[in-house]
Amino acid sequence: MTWANTEFRNLDLGDKRLKNRAIKLIENLAKSPKSSIPESCQGWAETQATYRFYANENVTWDKMLQGHADNVEERIRLSDSAVILCLQDTTELDFNGKQTEDLGRLSYDAQRGMYLHPTLCVTPDRIPLGVTDAWMWARGKSKENDQHQDSLKESCRWIEGYERVAEMAERCPEQTLVYVADR
Repeated sequence: MTWANTEFRNLDLGDKRLKNRAIKLIENLAKSPKSSIPESCQGWAETQATYRFYANENVTWDKMLQGHADNVEERIRLSDSAVILCLQDTTELDFNGKQTEDLGRLSYDAQRGMYLHPTLCVTPDRIPLGVTDAWMWARGKSKENDQHQDSLKESCRWIEGYERVAEMAERCPEQTLVYVADR
């Protein structure tokens, strides 16, 4: 059994074939994480299968994350560390110049992309356990159109992240989960 089979054994995409495709895709992308999809896939048929996988309505980022997050929580419970650091921060996913739809502005109006706000769990000895939560969003097209809406929406990420860590702390009573965020 491969590491991806083990890590995503609880992945539920509603179809065993989709789960198998996900595991194969994860293994391919992990071999060369800086490569594009066509470079990671060995041939045109594999590249097409990957794009069909991403286009499938049953495949969502939150389902994929949940398959991993379940195992992260198990690693937390089994950890010898009494303290687990739950680290959060926002990262920009910059797709400027790419032909991608539904993107919003990033640092300035002409820059296009989206934001990712993950929770990474690590031990104080710097052993990464994985990502347990993430929040993704895209701002509006211009600052003038939705400045007030953005600030309300974005400010929720720290509170929601804390709530998810608090819920996980109830399920992991042997560890002390320390929430670290930038706001």
